[in-house]
Amino acid sequence: MDAGQATGPRRRAYIGSFTSAGGPGVLVAEVDDGSGALTVVGGADDVRDPSYLALAPDGRTLYAVSERSEGAVAAYRVTGDKPELTGPPVAVGDGPTHLSLFAGHVLTADYGSGSVTAVRLRPDGTLAAPASGTLRHAGAGTGLRGRRKPRAHQVVPEPSGRRFLAVDLGTDSVRVCALRDGVPVAHHETALRPDSGPRHLALHPGGPDGSYVYVLNELSPTVTVCRWNAPDGPLEPLGETPVLSHAPEADAYPSGLAVSPDGRFVWTATRGTDVLSVLAVEGDGLRLVTTVDCGGHWPRALTYAAGTLYVANERSGDVTWFTVDPHTGLPVRAGSIEVPAASCVVLGTL
Repeated sequence: MDAGQATGPRRRAYIGSFTSAGGPGVLVAEVDDGSGALTVVGGADDVRDPSYLALAPDGRTLYAVSERSEGAVAAYRVTGDKPELTGPPVAVGDGPTHLSLFAGHVLTADYGSGSVTAVRLRPDGTLAAPASGTLRHAGAGTGLRGRRKPRAHQVVPEPSGRRFLAVDLGTDSVRVCALRDGVPVAHHETALRPDSGPRHLALHPGGPDGSYVYVLNELSPTVTVCRWNAPDGPLEPLGETPVLSHAPEADAYPSGLAVSPDGRFVWTATRGTDVLSVLAVEGDGLRLVTTVDCGGHWPRALTYAAGTLYVANERSGDVTWFTVDPHTGLPVRAGSIEVPAASCVVLGTL
């Protein structure tokens, strides 16, 4: 290639980790276009426990929670190999576990305080302090595990940009929410089965089945399929599908899920049993096809992109990737890199 010839877009992976458990903070990796393989090229360790990440649509700004009792959200410029903080982190609730971009704000799911916090974004993508508003969840789970207080675990925008979904493990429910003058407000709350412990969800990618939402339950290894008259109506639970073929011999805690872009498959990860599950979408339900080894120990999150499934294995300290058969949905292990206390993988392009 001539020295003056422009290169094409570069695919990047951003990996979060728990610094309190020996993790490196935020890592930056190049993604091989052909194989999906990762090669670490840089990183930053100036935010404690950046356990979950979200990327701006233009790929130039990365947002990270600091999953600590004094929870915070930070913004990085990622135009080079070393992420650069754009300013001091902004305080949010206790123990934020997830974040997303919505209507000119960053939203965080604050597990410890059972809340959703909104932080306004300036036009250049930096964070405006202080937080613009907080929604504190109310209620408690009342199943066999006893009363549990609110534990917000995830916030997911829906495609129209009018509503977002807040998943609460402690109240066994999902809330349909919006922003009003920068303050999160709940419009509907859908109760799921007591003791299910909803952790994360994913939306069907569109088409005639675009109203389906798949909710992964941490306290029972299942996925609840919901119909949703988006964006204004509540969710309607239709049924649960196991993600394991038999009762586990050890504790099993589902963690993350992903849906194929064509809407034919759902993949989930389960800690303890350390497996990935392949589920086929069949009408308004799911069918468990098989499970495969996750390639490590304690898979905390998984991400799908361009035919490759990436798994952040927290306790074995690695990110493992799998090539996915587009016809069967079956993942085949293709490689891994060492990342102590890995917690999530986010893909983007520069």
